Amino acid sequence: MVSLRAILSNPDDLYPMLKLKLAARNAEKQIRPEPHWAFCYSMLIRVSRSFAFVIQQLDTDLRDAVCIFYLVLRALDTVEDDTSIETEVKVPILMAFHRHIYDPEWHFSCGTKHYRVLMDEFHHVSTAFLELGSGYQEAIEDITMRMGAGMAKFICKEVETIDDYDEYCHYVAGLVGLGLSKLFHASGKEDLASDALSNSMGLFLQKTNIIRDYLEDINEIPKSRMFWPRQIWSKYVNKLEDLKDKENSVKAVQCLNDMVTNALVHVEDALKYMSNLRDPAIFRFCAIPQIMAIGTLALCYDNIQVFRGVVKMRRGLTAKVIDRTKTMSDVYGAFYDYSRMIKAKVDDNDPNARKTKDNLEAILKICRDSGTLNQR
Repeated sequence: MVSLRAILSNPDDLYPMLKLKLAARNAEKQIRPEPHWAFCYSMLIRVSRSFAFVIQQLDTDLRDAVCIFYLVLRALDTVEDDTSIETEVKVPILMAFHRHIYDPEWHFSCGTKHYRVLMDEFHHVSTAFLELGSGYQEAIEDITMRMGAGMAKFICKEVETIDDYDEYCHYVAGLVGLGLSKLFHASGKEDLASDALSNSMGLFLQKTNIIRDYLEDINEIPKSRMFWPRQIWSKYVNKLEDLKDKENSVKAVQCLNDMVTNALVHVEDALKYMSNLRDPAIFRFCAIPQIMAIGTLALCYDNIQVFRGVVKMRRGLTAKVIDRTKTMSDVYGAFYDYSRMIKAKVDDNDPNARKTKDNLEAILKICRDSGTLNQR
């Protein structure tokens, strides 16, 4: 619930928030009546309300395919994330998940809250999957197989190097980008994007989440699973958990800034991917999360609160992004503004200051060269 103080502090958030709330209610009314589809769309709202809203912009057949793709990968991710499952049980499930989606009888109880319901009643997802067109099914099966194998690999492997980090993020998010590009192409609405650009779309979002979620992940019970690469954090502390200790605050922020700088290298590809999209609904579906990511990095950069509590964009600002993102001009404008916010916070004494500024200047140049900034 948004507080009265937040509304009074940012009164221009109110109208976009009301629009978003009405749109969310309208989206709920559009849920298909068949039990399996009703379950899938209701579950989508429970596990990601903002995603559930954006997906409603898509045409029916593509919307159904993306909904099922999301829920299948969310279920796969629930298995991977559940640290109470023994490795000898978890790995075979991850490896075989792409076959389970064809079996309406299959389910596996794990996870918590809404995710446990998703897993316990996964037969609804499988039933809906079997109603999709063959092109959609093949894309979802292929990506699920590759992602499950990649997740299984990293159950038994630590993220040591930056190459490991990129490989892990490819398996859990870059492949999502590849899969979505396949679904867009199967719908007939878009050309098939290159794997490299599709991968970068996923990596930028995933790396932002990994950075933002440091404290939540390091405190996870019964045991934490962390994906900050040793090659980066070992330059600042002896153990990754040392970053949350107050006596290491300076080093922690330097390490954080190093991680943000690493994430920024994917922006150029992401902007190119979005600029190639033709369908307005697909464009909005792709652009909104990318703007949220650069906005989140702008909040996280040089911010010790990443190691103390929750850092995220306020709900009203999220509503504004959803309401105002309609064209590539809006995207260039948002990336330009947030990149300038980060650049203003760069301390020349930071070990990565030069590299950070170079990455940001590359983004700013792309935005300026678009010739659209004066259209805002």
